[in-house]
Amino acid sequence: MRPAHRLFQIVQLIRGRRLTTAAWLAERLELSQRTVYRDIAQLQAQGVPIEGEAGVGYRLAAGFDLPPLMFSQAEAKALMACLRIAQSRLDPELASAGEHALQKIVGALPPSVRAAAESMALHAPESTLDDRTRRTLQTVRQAIEAKRKVQMRYRDLNDRTGVRTVHPLGCFYWDSVWILGGWCEWRQAFRNFRIDRIEELGVSDERYRDEPGRTLADLLREDCVNDTRPGRPRSVAALHNAPS
Repeated sequence: MRPAHRLFQIVQLIRGRRLTTAAWLAERLELSQRTVYRDIAQLQAQGVPIEGEAGVGYRLAAGFDLPPLMFSQAEAKALMACLRIAQSRLDPELASAGEHALQKIVGALPPSVRAAAESMALHAPESTLDDRTRRTLQTVRQAIEAKRKVQMRYRDLNDRTGVRTVHPLGCFYWDSVWILGGWCEWRQAFRNFRIDRIEELGVSDERYRDEPGRTLADLLREDCVNDTRPGRPRSVAALHNAPS
């Protein structure tokens, strides 16, 4: 990698994260940490407002930006593939925003790159999610973003119906089923809920706080999110560790 390109990549990586360590940069760019330290010092000397220090991490000062970059053919193809796979599996709001974003990106590409992306022979079948499930998914996602509690009438796999108040923490997609993972106030524990089995859903004005032991990080650490379909006892860890 040429030095100028390497310096540019360091700036790109730092600006995309809240805090970036030299160890992470070294691993990502396949460099030694000493080289990273030297490159960051060079960037700082050239006026790039990189804040932080060795052993702690780095970030870019607010307001600094670089001019937009053109996508390569491979990057444009990757964006097209992601949208084709995700389009019918996302909630309506995200699916529409993704389509509009891709139109803007593709419209700005050079003709050869645009043609390569649009003619890519990679397609995905339509999802089996119905419109009600996708609308519920959107409501849950918005509640997560606002950190608002939800009240739901939920029908479990044994067709028992109950009412729960849940701190929604994350939505997880398992092939054809969306799972809501959250903290259940009734059980005082993490629980999973299939989005398509939520019969009624209301978003409360009451917000929940990130309390120790009840956060998304805690949920993932305890490996509490599972595919709830019969015969499909898959967890987050199992998904990440599954053989390719």
